[in-house]
Amino acid sequence: MRSTSERAPARPPTPQRVSPALRLREQIEKAEAGGADRDQMTLRLTLGDASLLKRDPGIAVSDISFDGGTMRYLGVKVQEGGVAESELVTA
Repeated sequence: MRSTSERAPARPPTPQRVSPALRLREQIEKAEAGGADRDQMTLRLTLGDASLLKRDPGIAVSDISFDGGTMRYLGVKVQEGGVAESELVTA
């Protein structure tokens, strides 16, 4: 048994991972502030980020849509898969 003066070393805090929804919202808003039009943007998401985005309870129903077989987040077209890291592409 350890005495009170012998404590296990403190573990460093686990970094908080920003949700894809918040990270992508910031990227979209930054691109829009730079003059890009949301109709000309595409979110190329990893399958994992796309799944998290679809299941995020913090996303308003008005922020995500699946109209005509196309997923959109904040009005930006989403392409799922085929990338190693999610990215916002502006035309």
